[in-house]
Amino acid sequence: MEWKEFTAKTVDEALTNAMLSLGTIAENLEYEVIEKETSGFLGMFGKPAKIRVREKLTLEKKAKKFLSDVISTMGIDAEIDILYDEVNSTLDIDIKGNEMGVLIGKRGQTLDSIQYLISLVVNKNSDNYIKVKLDTENYRARRKQTLENLAKNIAYKVKKTRRAVSLEPMNPYERRIIHSALQNDKYVETYSEGVDPYRKVVINLKKTYAGKYNHKNHKSYNKNYSRDYRKDYREYKESKNKAVSTENA
Repeated sequence: MEWKEFTAKTVDEALTNAMLSLGTIAENLEYEVIEKETSGFLGMFGKPAKIRVREKLTLEKKAKKFLSDVISTMGIDAEIDILYDEVNSTLDIDIKGNEMGVLIGKRGQTLDSIQYLISLVVNKNSDNYIKVKLDTENYRARRKQTLENLAKNIAYKVKKTRRAVSLEPMNPYERRIIHSALQNDKYVETYSEGVDPYRKVVINLKKTYAGKYNHKNHKSYNKNYSRDYRKDYREYKESKNKAVSTENA
């Protein structure tokens, strides 16, 4: 927020005028004294006090301002909802608008990049680390489901062929989803190899069960999954439109 100047007989009066003008309390303001009041000779010819004031940027306002500037530069018109949980030190941000696929990007790469930048902004000069989660169109949950399906289907393939499979490079969050999805599978193991941003998950048959697993006795998972975000997003939008049509029928 830009600085505004206020003048009054004293600094306290000038600050009071600033609070009334901005509609807030002193705790939400920062101010600097430009000139202190002077009483002059015998109380005459004194000078008034002059201060400049602006509202303090809260965590939410700081994040919203930065994000608004970013999406405006991208030519996107959207609403931004922010929820700050001070106890758990989390900042959840949800964006609503049209053509959110542009904001998400291929496999969420654009969304992840913006989330990283917001994290840098809100944690600058912060005493505690604030975990930021940026989402739109419930993409995070849908992507999580896609990766879990992928993990289970690749695990089935590994059990069938007895050959390790390396997945595409993923960010740490998505790698954790793969590891978590298969952590209780007694036949396969997962580990990461490589260096970011090319680090990827490898799914391999555990040595203990390498000679014991029979894929014919193992239940196959549904293979109707896709690692292509554009396809996922298109199908999601189509199902959403069908739901709306049904409601309006």
